[in-house]
Amino acid sequence: MSTVERLPRGDDTLWAVVATVAKTDRIAEVYRTRAAALADCAWRVQQVRAYEHLLIRQRKPVPHYSVAPIRRSDIPKRWRPLPALGFLLSTA
Repeated sequence: MSTVERLPRGDDTLWAVVATVAKTDRIAEVYRTRAAALADCAWRVQQVRAYEHLLIRQRKPVPHYSVAPIRRSDIPKRWRPLPALGFLLSTA
């Protein structure tokens, strides 16, 4: 009788850069390493700081970025990466 051996599964934890606007969280980007996610998060925060006065003057919400672990299965099927500020202009 043959036996079935299970292959070790890789860790499916990824690192997400999360954009929070008002009470809505959206996944901005996903990375395999925390360091890459932190670097992207820092870049996005810098972009927000550069345009913060413009966003406030136009009465647009200012996004807050953070990094959080996420499982591959938690990423929405039709997910697409978000630009640092461009999604604020969308009507959706």
